[in-house]
Amino acid sequence: MITRSLFLRMVLPVVSLFGAATLMVGCGGSNAKDDEVIYIGVAGPFTGPQAKIGTDMAQGVDLAVAEWNERGGISGKKIVVIRGDDEAQPKQATAVAQDLVAKKVVGVVGHFNSGCSIPASEVFNDKKVVMISPASTNPRVTDRGYNGVFRVCGRDDQQGTVAGKFAIEQLKASRIAILHDKTTYGEGLANEFKKTIESLGVEPVYFGGVSKEELDFRAVISAIKAQNPDLWYFGGIYDQGGPLLNQARQSGLTAPLMSGDGLIDKELIKSAGKNAEGSYLTFGPDPARVPTAKTFIAKYRAKHGEPGAYSIYGYDAANVLLNAIAKSPSTKFDDLADFIHGNTFDSAMGPLAFDERGDIKGTYYILWIVKDGEFVVWEKNETAD
Repeated sequence: MITRSLFLRMVLPVVSLFGAATLMVGCGGSNAKDDEVIYIGVAGPFTGPQAKIGTDMAQGVDLAVAEWNERGGISGKKIVVIRGDDEAQPKQATAVAQDLVAKKVVGVVGHFNSGCSIPASEVFNDKKVVMISPASTNPRVTDRGYNGVFRVCGRDDQQGTVAGKFAIEQLKASRIAILHDKTTYGEGLANEFKKTIESLGVEPVYFGGVSKEELDFRAVISAIKAQNPDLWYFGGIYDQGGPLLNQARQSGLTAPLMSGDGLIDKELIKSAGKNAEGSYLTFGPDPARVPTAKTFIAKYRAKHGEPGAYSIYGYDAANVLLNAIAKSPSTKFDDLADFIHGNTFDSAMGPLAFDERGDIKGTYYILWIVKDGEFVVWEKNETAD
């Protein structure tokens, strides 16, 4: 089997972009005295196969911070962002969390992966540092009752339910195979999808997992194909999604793929090309259709190019944190956490308010489809050509 680590050693240079763990970036400079600046952290995968999506998220944070600094910062203090590269690895996420705490960040935007957010949040909760994830969807992120843990995205028990109902009620699927990447996110999402289709009377014809390092899917695809599915579901991230789709089509597995928000990135289409056509995905609303997102999109494009899927969520999470720092009675943990729980925030994706767990209030997930090489919102009765 070709593992990702072997693949990377064979074809990619090993480059450390941000040093051992963290990088202090722009927005106030690293030479300022500690009492002249406000430090916030942004944590995610900035090297490795998922670096693209982590960088997109961080660039959204950087844009928010730049806007605040252009207005004079907070109480005359410049805001400095410290990046922590967790490499999408839970153990590294814990080390990053400890390092950010040691660097005296007031709060953290991150992490991206649920498998990183959960152990890192143990550190942040213990050390009394507010954490807002732009992307971690596993229910455990907020279900443990930590007052300072939030997210500006939805939950997998919501996402899996939307996907499962769509598969049965709209696609009329009756033979469904389910595969996951054995991570907290991927397996958790697959299980939520499985629970939903079972509640609707459909038992999966296949349920299994592969390591998140795996790149050779031929054996598992053969096992799925043998079950003659009319739909197959993958709980995982885009870096595996592309090779998975390519190998599925090469093997003659023609049933459409359904997946979650982990596959919504241009890297999937770049990797899979036409093999991605007709794939169904659950994600949030299209920012291009959200009036309050227009300014963000224009500014981001001018500075970084086309926004990634999680650029706007990094931006919104940062603005929630920065508003709390600016407007709460103090930058102490309890004041910041209580302020976030007790207020509604104007964000690029619309008003954001949080429930007692730290989840956003209201509905979230809709269906998308890959059509003509683009991710587009699914419209009723629409299928790929």
